Amino acid sequence: MPQASESQPLSGQRESPEALRQHGVKAIVERAADLARRRWRGLVWLTGEAPACREAALALWRAGPWQAPLWVAAEAPPGLAGDACLAPGRARSRLGGEQDLLVVDVVSAGAGFDPDAFGALAGTLRAGGLLVLMTPPDWGARPDADYARLAEHPFLPERLTARYLGRLARLLAAAPEPIRWRAGEAPLLPPLAEPAPPAAASEPSRQSADPDCLTDDQAEAVARLVRQRRRRPLVITADRGRGKSAALGIACARLLAAGEAEILVTAPRPAAVESLFERLATLCPAGERQGLDFRLGDRRVRFVAPDELTRLAQAGAAGGAGARLLVDEAAAIPAALLGEWLGAFPRIAFATTVHGYEGSGRGFTVRFLPRLAREAPDWQGLHLGEPIRWAADDPLEGLVNRLLLLDAEPEPAASALAPVWQRVLPAELAEDEARLRALFGLLVQAHYRTTPADLRRLLDGPGVGIGALMVDRSPVGVMLTGDEGGFDAELAERVARGERRPRGHLMAQSLAAHAGSREALTARLRRVVRIAVAQPQRRAGLGRRLIEAEAEQARRDGVDLLGASFGAEPGLLAFWRSLGFVTLRLGLTRETATGEHAVMVARPLTERGEALVAGLAARFRRALPGLLAFELRELAPEIAAALLAEGPALDAADRRDVEDVAFAQREPALARPALQALVRHALARGVPAGDASLCLLVAWGFQGASSERLAALLGVTGRREVTARLRQGAAVLLEATSPASTG
Repeated sequence: MPQASESQPLSGQRESPEALRQHGVKAIVERAADLARRRWRGLVWLTGEAPACREAALALWRAGPWQAPLWVAAEAPPGLAGDACLAPGRARSRLGGEQDLLVVDVVSAGAGFDPDAFGALAGTLRAGGLLVLMTPPDWGARPDADYARLAEHPFLPERLTARYLGRLARLLAAAPEPIRWRAGEAPLLPPLAEPAPPAAASEPSRQSADPDCLTDDQAEAVARLVRQRRRRPLVITADRGRGKSAALGIACARLLAAGEAEILVTAPRPAAVESLFERLATLCPAGERQGLDFRLGDRRVRFVAPDELTRLAQAGAAGGAGARLLVDEAAAIPAALLGEWLGAFPRIAFATTVHGYEGSGRGFTVRFLPRLAREAPDWQGLHLGEPIRWAADDPLEGLVNRLLLLDAEPEPAASALAPVWQRVLPAELAEDEARLRALFGLLVQAHYRTTPADLRRLLDGPGVGIGALMVDRSPVGVMLTGDEGGFDAELAERVARGERRPRGHLMAQSLAAHAGSREALTARLRRVVRIAVAQPQRRAGLGRRLIEAEAEQARRDGVDLLGASFGAEPGLLAFWRSLGFVTLRLGLTRETATGEHAVMVARPLTERGEALVAGLAARFRRALPGLLAFELRELAPEIAAALLAEGPALDAADRRDVEDVAFAQREPALARPALQALVRHALARGVPAGDASLCLLVAWGFQGASSERLAALLGVTGRREVTARLRQGAAVLLEATSPASTG
């Protein structure tokens, strides 16, 4: 890797601007050739006014024999073909491809730095490639056009802070790796280290026994995929550029050649598996590819989107004996869906990026691997460490990781001192790189999809609050919040009527839209956006401490209620309920990001907040039975039970009706209201939401599950056996909630 030292400008400073540009372009093209010999990539930091930057970048564009060069900007510069230009919002459409030159325009009018696009496309550069970042000379002094996505009502983009951009500029100025090029001047080329020995860095190690693979790691992944046994899930983790997707493609080719009839492939988006299908097509020239469906005679490899795959699996049209599923970028797919596929496919492999734009493999580890260990204790893991697209000591990978904190990790607590809660100011974080890295690393580890753009929101998002539990200067717990509401009465009325939709204010606007509550918009609400606790300190009450400390701070700040929104799951619902939060809303469909129904909970902090929460909660409880009977009939019974726990108690008349069902021959349907009350009473008395008797009565009594469906779930035949189980379930819950049982 280049060492930090003085970079020398080219000679000829008195030449004309055009001559300087041409000499500079020639020098940069020659530098790219030097990088290619080392299997490195480089970053060119081009600064200046927009016209001069574009002219310089276009000169470089036209000078080299670049493979599939790509210009990333809102609009293509004059003279450039439209298909060579890509809007930042479409960055993911190029994943799986490769290029030698990538120009990112952050200097033109209306241009802005998109962290997610930058992180995604940087990984498409192959060895010898250049990433040209064009910025204003005073980059970081003010927000750019992309900050419009951060500007929640009533903030204007130009009034936001630009700490994130200032940090990027500061890091680039101090970094030894970039080629610094001021438009109209000669570029400053950093010195290059001597090439490493070929076996160490210039070429990936060859696996002589497997000519299709470029590294030993990749060959081992292919071998394990091909010989995978039933009920032995395989988890492949890797940083970007390690060839995991190509390994899946090689394995598919060999499985088809061995006679496997069908292999299903899924990923968050089709672009994520492009390299899989490219490798498959190369190794099976007799096959035919049509989009993301590859056929070799009567055998096939087929891509199925996650939602469609789940639907097919639930309908019995996918999975079953002998079925195989390969999941790429698994960290970016909801853990709930991964769990459903785990049961449907006897042979399943999960491949995921540990650090990167698609999602955090650390979050995958926290959210999914515990379930995998419970349901498939014989699962196997494999990590791919050696890069394929570039050398192991490639300078660009480390630089991009530092800029975007893609490789951020939480710090271990330095002492056994008790954690102390404190408010952390974004302005302080922006100037303290070590502390920022530790705190952001904690968020990456705990959340399934922390993206590069989240770092910008952390530093510059309006209304963002950060509370942390610190041991010395190391965070062991962190909570991010966002302030919402506070609308005037006129705006609240227009929003509630669907006539306005101000940016942001997710929870306040959702409650207004679904419950018609103007008060949810005029009141002040603080929403918990993220909460994370370091792995060694989990289940030690730190999450509770974070929430209680924030509730007290919010009360002092005059906030009316503290709220949160998350994927409905019985354990999470129980956690928030134990802290005084009540359910106000449940989404009618699964969220794309989590694969779960979004639930909103809140805890009142003022008298105004108490009245608002009481009204919204009563409205939700009143609506819930009807929703479960119709729109939410397919909701998991244990989640429905967890939501029903906030209902009314069982009175004497209801108990008598239940006893007639449980111990006599009364038809259960005629006592449905009483059995519904029994369910809510049992939940209120501590019967867990996952109890088998409870879930049976929820599915029958609230969700209208048919006798045929219940019989299939219970493993019995006929309505008579189902009715007998309902009677038994009622008896069990009566016993569990009797005064003698509960003390």
